[in-house]
Amino acid sequence: MSAFRRIDRPSPNHGPRADGSRVELLILHYTGMPTAADALDRLCDPAAQVSAHYTVDEDGTIFAHVPEDRRAWHAGRSGWRGTGDVNSRSIGVEIVNPGHEFGYRPFPPAQMAAVAELCQGIVKRHGIPAGDVLGHSDVAPDRKEDPGELFDWPGLAAQGIGIWPTPSQDDDGPFNDAEVAALLGRYGYDPAEPRALLAFQRHFHPECLTGIPDPETVRRLRALLRLTGR
Repeated sequence: MSAFRRIDRPSPNHGPRADGSRVELLILHYTGMPTAADALDRLCDPAAQVSAHYTVDEDGTIFAHVPEDRRAWHAGRSGWRGTGDVNSRSIGVEIVNPGHEFGYRPFPPAQMAAVAELCQGIVKRHGIPAGDVLGHSDVAPDRKEDPGELFDWPGLAAQGIGIWPTPSQDDDGPFNDAEVAALLGRYGYDPAEPRALLAFQRHFHPECLTGIPDPETVRRLRALLRLTGR
């Protein structure tokens, strides 16, 4: 039984998944609005034409918007591993946070605990690989920053949700821009997107948001590919 309150708050903004599509990605977002009420109203407003399957408030309350067998409208123009229409292949979870525009702040422990519990169930139900638990910025690096550099990706990975790279000496060595682009493409990013490396850093090396390859960024990228077998 869940330790967190769950409230049904249906959204009309959804449709069928594309023919033959199965859920293989979990996309985590922040709401990026001043208040939770603002975000919930927008996600359920037919005129907004946006939605998610769930929203997690800062106190850990989970709002359910769209059934998991339906295509919610959360990722927008996006792609991963060479394929678009991320919405047809994913579950989308919004996490209440004002975001970079309205006062970005750390995610409270109760909220992260609820996110972990919710995502554990999603990953198990759909068999989502650890390497395909992603942020919105991973699948739309040219226009999104969420859930951002303050999000506790290592903490989720420790609970079996996603992955966190721990480099070893096998991941050391020289590198060049062409290799970095190729490695990003192997993992799933669009290597032709100029902000792909920054998106990688925002997720996996948040201490270094330069968009420029440095030794530790490359070590973590190599470790990630080694751990996922990509």
